[in-house]
Amino acid sequence: MRFMVILKGDKYSQPGSVSQGLFTEMARYNHALLRAGVLVAAEGLHPSDSGVRIERSSGQRTVVRGPFGASDDLVAGFWVWQAASLRDAIDWAKRCPLADKADARIEIRQLYDFGDVGAEGDRGISDAAVAA
Repeated sequence: MRFMVILKGDKYSQPGSVSQGLFTEMARYNHALLRAGVLVAAEGLHPSDSGVRIERSSGQRTVVRGPFGASDDLVAGFWVWQAASLRDAIDWAKRCPLADKADARIEIRQLYDFGDVGAEGDRGISDAAVAA
């Protein structure tokens, strides 16, 4: 199963705000993911002040330049993981050094595989898998 693990933007995850110690911890964490065969890809994003959004309203498209205010939809970076189950992905996410920060938010979403398309109503994630 493949998962996109989304690191939401906060004061600890924005470029320039990460201490050298936290940067080192994150590098160790990413290496552990790689050694375990979990890490498929990992990328950090530039801050929202260098980004744009394309919004559509009343049939018109508008380009809005950042920065965007603090909200639940800001993304600081992401990983793509290959894990045996959602439970395994959750266990790995709990090990993330950023998960120890008060404002940290990590979202895990399963990626569709070719075989998943057309399985009407089947989201592939059971409620039992997310029980902590």
